[in-house]
Amino acid sequence: MVDLAYVIAGSEATGGAGLQADLKTFQQLGVYGVGTTTCIVSFDPKNNWSHRFFPVPAEVVAEQIEAATAAHDLDVVKVGMLGTPATIETVAAGLGASSWRHVVLDPVLICKGQEPGAALDTDNALRSQILPHATVVTPNLFEAQTLSGMEAITSVDDLVEAARRIHDLGPQYVVAKGGVELDGDDAVDVLFDGSEVTLLTAPKVGNERVSGAGCTLAAAITAEIAKGAAVADAVATAKDFVTAGIQGRVSANTPFDTVWQGA
Repeated sequence: MVDLAYVIAGSEATGGAGLQADLKTFQQLGVYGVGTTTCIVSFDPKNNWSHRFFPVPAEVVAEQIEAATAAHDLDVVKVGMLGTPATIETVAAGLGASSWRHVVLDPVLICKGQEPGAALDTDNALRSQILPHATVVTPNLFEAQTLSGMEAITSVDDLVEAARRIHDLGPQYVVAKGGVELDGDDAVDVLFDGSEVTLLTAPKVGNERVSGAGCTLAAAITAEIAKGAAVADAVATAKDFVTAGIQGRVSANTPFDTVWQGA
């Protein structure tokens, strides 16, 4: 019996993040991946590798969800970049039409390449329509600060407080990621399950963010849950998987490196 995992996310044209990273992660961890594309992000090499953003029409997103959920008995899904309020509304309806054992939300709040007003609308829609479906949410430092309403997160204690506040919004598990953003020699992430705080630490690999790390972490959690792991065990495995991927990072002609899921 093959374990299945589903992802609803954006395509990233250089292959380093988004749906491409998610499906590579699923495959590497022995899970059959099914994917729905919500938007297409193409970095612009002629303009300092800035983001070019194209949303897939909402009705096409809905058709993909319909086909994927009809073809396969899916009960674990990762939700990544959605991009527009129309897409968020469509995905929320799709999530509501099925019963999910776990919904893992990587809350990509600010869609780079959008105007600030559109980005705010997207943030609000994600918070009101997708977050209530999530059982596991994996915010980075910026997203944790935004979702928690805190003015700043500058320490592990702050990160724990942010995780507690985000848990109050509804998800059963919060994985708040400190990454390389917090001071210290270790990359520290916080898992909060409503009662217990678990710190996941690994020595930092350089001090620059690596593209695809957040996508890969959430996808690895999803894959491990799909195989039957408890959430805490899935998060621990995902942390090790991403750390190895950062150590084995892929360099390109971009100003950033990317995670290598095969490391």
